[in-house]
Amino acid sequence: MGFYLGLMSGTSMDAIDAALVDFGTTPPRILATSATPFALELKKRITALLENPLRVSLDEIGQIDVEVATAFAGAVTALLSASGVARREVIAIGSHGQTLRHRIDLPTPFTWQIGDPNTLAETTGITVVADFRRRDVAAGGQGAPLVPVFHDQAFRSPEEDRAIVNIGGIANLTVLTRGKPVLGFDTGPGNRLLDAWIQTRCGLDFDRDGAWAGSGRCDPELLARLFAEPYLGQPAPKSTGRELFNLAWLEAILADRHCDPADVQATLLEYTARTIAAEARRHAPAATIYVCGGGSHNPRLLQALTRHVHPVRVTTTAELGLDPDYVEAIAFAWFARRTLAGWTSSLATVTGARGPRILGGIYRGSSGPES
Repeated sequence: MGFYLGLMSGTSMDAIDAALVDFGTTPPRILATSATPFALELKKRITALLENPLRVSLDEIGQIDVEVATAFAGAVTALLSASGVARREVIAIGSHGQTLRHRIDLPTPFTWQIGDPNTLAETTGITVVADFRRRDVAAGGQGAPLVPVFHDQAFRSPEEDRAIVNIGGIANLTVLTRGKPVLGFDTGPGNRLLDAWIQTRCGLDFDRDGAWAGSGRCDPELLARLFAEPYLGQPAPKSTGRELFNLAWLEAILADRHCDPADVQATLLEYTARTIAAEARRHAPAATIYVCGGGSHNPRLLQALTRHVHPVRVTTTAELGLDPDYVEAIAFAWFARRTLAGWTSSLATVTGARGPRILGGIYRGSSGPES
């Protein structure tokens, strides 16, 4: 007996999400969760790496790799302390890491997550399973999204078709149609463009409740320009990231026209809702939509999504028993368990890889049942 701990930091870098899970029960029991913000200075340095890839210092990457892992270790320590669970009771940590680059579009595709698992294992004393995405890419896959295989295990129902929409920095869709294999892919931007625009115009980290978007009006011409992005027309399997959907991409589209900043925000919200809705209607026209991720807290975004998929019902994964803020962290705890057991945890139907693979490398800890 023992527990697994999942760590996730997504495209938005709003926090290090952690979930402590007991897979010895059916359904699994969530023992504790936490969201630990990055130290402001570290977040700024990570952002500088992401937004200025042509001016990257190898020394800076190396140091941040270790510092991110140290921050992850701090989140683990805090969660265990708050929950009263001893380190020796944790079989393994499943760590997604922080994505530095995701370039499946290059002649030599690659994906790169930092947060050194050696440092994490050494600091916590717990076995770490990490670097999940690169094996799928090596097998010819997209390396993302990975969570649809977990969604399939956690949310599939014999009673209804379901679509799971994870709205993080990037939005992804998982289609769980009865009698059919799982389908999943990135639909396009989630919170990333909304966050980037309000940060640069208002100095705020995010648009709480979509209030600023609500003060503006959707600009039809700008919306049409946003929809001209070729990624939206690509067939699945496909994945994307902030390498494409970023502030520079948006500003290039805005370059020859003046728009009220609030109208831009309103248009970005509509764009996010419509790109998700279009794929949901195409692949799961009658499926109930369950939302997770940070976007689940934006009522204006959910209202827009509901409007575009009517009469389909839109709710959150809380209705299915999993906190929408921690679905991904729970998934990476689940991935760690499967890797240690020698079980595959990828789906070729989702990522396009040559076949299912055992994902992640194992970094042994100095305490617990594995040492």
